[in-house]
Amino acid sequence: MKVSIAIGGAASGRERNLDAQVEFVLEAEKLGVHAVWSAEAWGQDAVAPLAYLAAKTTTIKLGTGIMQISARTPSMTAMTALTMAAISNDRFILGLGNSGPQVVEGLQGRSFKAPLSRMRETVEIIKLAFAGEKLEYHGKYHELPLPGGEGKALRLSQPANGKIPIYLATLGPNALTYTGEAADGWLGTSFTPEHADAHLDRIKQGAEKAGRSIDDIDIQVGGTVAFGDDLDQLVQPLKPGVAFTLGAMGSPKTNFYNEAYRRGGWQDAAVEVQKLWVAGNREEATKRVPDEMVIQANLLGTEEMVRDRIRAYRNAGVNTLRVGPAGRSMQERLETLGRVMDLVRDV
Repeated sequence: MKVSIAIGGAASGRERNLDAQVEFVLEAEKLGVHAVWSAEAWGQDAVAPLAYLAAKTTTIKLGTGIMQISARTPSMTAMTALTMAAISNDRFILGLGNSGPQVVEGLQGRSFKAPLSRMRETVEIIKLAFAGEKLEYHGKYHELPLPGGEGKALRLSQPANGKIPIYLATLGPNALTYTGEAADGWLGTSFTPEHADAHLDRIKQGAEKAGRSIDDIDIQVGGTVAFGDDLDQLVQPLKPGVAFTLGAMGSPKTNFYNEAYRRGGWQDAAVEVQKLWVAGNREEATKRVPDEMVIQANLLGTEEMVRDRIRAYRNAGVNTLRVGPAGRSMQERLETLGRVMDLVRDV
């Protein structure tokens, strides 16, 4: 089992702390962390920090976790990926996701209609570019070249590079099946090992449909890692984040994270927390997040308890454990990361 970490996120960019992020990644690289993923929501973009890290690091993989397909045309996404692969000596991983309607329609001004069809078309165009083919494509949402204009199908001038892995962050059942068909890896969320089949069964079906195995797909999921003897003290600080995920990661009508938790055994809690959050009762919504839900979705407790959770993820079929090491300072976060790295090697 490998280990990955993440930087960025919805609040990224407020403190302009890129130097601290770089220092953390450099130390993580020394500890043997396999990959770092840069989040993109409504803060920093996913690419620029990785470009900087490409010049500072030597071995760690650099993945976008994720680039929003609504924020760029497929051809520009392909150009960016090819450029990142070139400047990182092929350490780049292209992670893609649909995001949600509030970001896509509110921030990007694009329609969120038919997200899976748009994802499929985007990936197909990107793969044409990676293969060095002319970008001629006739889909429902993407048409290259644009009909009736003066354009013609173009081939990117960068050399073809079929080695760039494509990972998808998907949650809906059909999207998970497509991940199994087309992706090199899955960037999972709203996941607990106890109900891994809610996600992985669909990925397996897609893989078999495409004539391959789920073992060909890097399954990356995980959660916060925090060590301590008092489990309640570790659980409570994480509840607001879970409540936000259940209530605000999407619109009241469309929240893929909430739906995934419902399929994963938390139907009643997910519905109740979302209703309270949408109604503006955020404090009460946070209180209604079950302790066990937090425990199952993270790696918390004594070293033996965290070791057991690592085993649970491994036994569920997780190839790469994506961890968020807890700590009040960078040094504490690195100490937590070092401890979990030792446990993963032990397991």
